[in-house]
Amino acid sequence: MTTIPVRPAVRHELLAHLTDTLFETDRTYSEREVNDALRTVHDDTAALRRYCVTDGLLVRAQDGSDYRVPQPA
Repeated sequence: MTTIPVRPAVRHELLAHLTDTLFETDRTYSEREVNDALRTVHDDTAALRRYCVTDGLLVRAQDGSDYRVPQPA
């Protein structure tokens, strides 16, 4: 398993690559689907999911029910 980088810039690059690779921009994912995709690279799916949301790479519904890749501005 890959370790999650501690340095924010390196972590962001990794997360950007993962979201580009694992998720399509035109669909919504359940938390389980996000976890399943992220688990292919690391067991701490909660941390990866949280970092993706914090970095703006995934958008979480207010009620936490689903996730999606934000549309380009």
